[in-house]
Amino acid sequence: MSDLHLALVQSELTWEDPVANREHFERALEDLPREIDLVLLPEMFSTGFSMNAEALAEPVDGETTGWLQALAAEHDAAMVGSLPIERGGAIYNRLLFVTPDGNCQHYDKHHLFTMSTENEHYSAGNERLVVEWRGWRICPMVCYDLRFPVWMRNRPAGDPGHYDLLAVVANWPSKRAHHWRALLLARAIENQACCVGLNRVGSDGNGLDYVGDSLAFAADGKRLLDCEDRAGVFTATLEREPLETYRRKFPLLPDADRFSIG
Repeated sequence: MSDLHLALVQSELTWEDPVANREHFERALEDLPREIDLVLLPEMFSTGFSMNAEALAEPVDGETTGWLQALAAEHDAAMVGSLPIERGGAIYNRLLFVTPDGNCQHYDKHHLFTMSTENEHYSAGNERLVVEWRGWRICPMVCYDLRFPVWMRNRPAGDPGHYDLLAVVANWPSKRAHHWRALLLARAIENQACCVGLNRVGSDGNGLDYVGDSLAFAADGKRLLDCEDRAGVFTATLEREPLETYRRKFPLLPDADRFSIG
């Protein structure tokens, strides 16, 4: 199987302005390398981490979803990021995984950040998503999910929940940046999977500051990319052969505890 080429867009966000944010990301991706397979955008990339859910939520087939589909087709790469989506009277912090053929799979953030009252404005999802993309099994998650290892636990090969890459998009404040770095590394090592975290920079309408620190780790914990506090489009390559070799030589996933989440 082939390696996977990633682009992480570590960026400021314009508060509650989807048009401005879409235009910004379009410009940022104009010179995207042709070999890129997967592009990560921040959590709530079109609005910032706003609790003004009722005003900002888009329908399932809304403008930003169509924009992601067009961008994926243009760059022949999967586009991943979350935004407020309304469906059936409920609003979700919904991550979209959009491929160049227009297919759109989704994951609704499971752990809502009660300290920001996210749980009062958004509904929680209850199902994980594992996507097959260019030979890789990818499990996308959103921000606060990172703190809950049981929800992120990998499964042995052959299980439907097994993944090769854990991809986390976030608005993770700078005052807890050391948690972000430590948890991403831990999730890679304990799950024997590559782990990538994409965060934003700048300040938002809540007065919170974000330092970025987007990272990519190999399954053995080796750091592959550290974006520090710079804005820009950063690339990383996840190598398939070292991942498979590491798992073969140190097969811990079959020994993990069996459990279900109620």
